[in-house]
Amino acid sequence: MEALASSLFERDVEAVARALIGAILLVDRVGGMIVETEAYDASDPASHCFRGPTSRNASMFGPAGHAYVYRSHGLHWCLNIVCLPGSGVLIRALEPTVGLARMAERRGVSEPRLLCSGPGRLCQALGINRRLDGHPIDRPPFELRPRTRPVPIDAGPRVGISKGVETPWRFSLNGSRFLSRPMATSASG
Repeated sequence: MEALASSLFERDVEAVARALIGAILLVDRVGGMIVETEAYDASDPASHCFRGPTSRNASMFGPAGHAYVYRSHGLHWCLNIVCLPGSGVLIRALEPTVGLARMAERRGVSEPRLLCSGPGRLCQALGINRRLDGHPIDRPPFELRPRTRPVPIDAGPRVGISKGVETPWRFSLNGSRFLSRPMATSASG
């Protein structure tokens, strides 16, 4: 199966967030199908890039198709894929399909639905941390493959933020039981 080219990310962040639903993400041959994403751009008050470049968000102003890995609330690692400068897609949830035993060991749980349903759980299960910040998403340890068929996608408000909540830039695979939270839909496509 062919990997996604980094040029896929050199476009509007909303389009990229939708395109990633149904794609396969592996890290060191562990992972699954992306079932939930959120889009953020530099004009978005909820984005880490809203106030410009800092040492923390430097990867978001670097090349498209690279990882931006940061710690959320000092507790959990989160993975974004950089798009146009200052924009990125947060990978919120996967349906785990490859390396379940390794993910269960890292997470300390065996229920597949709890392995990657949320950005912090996903990063813990896949072994993602700060060492991968700025790393190209199209090179090992990452492997990102496009979806092989059209999938039904829901869109709705983002979660876990206090600014820009009304922006319907959270996308999910319709009917997935692996989402971080149920989707309050506002559109499909």
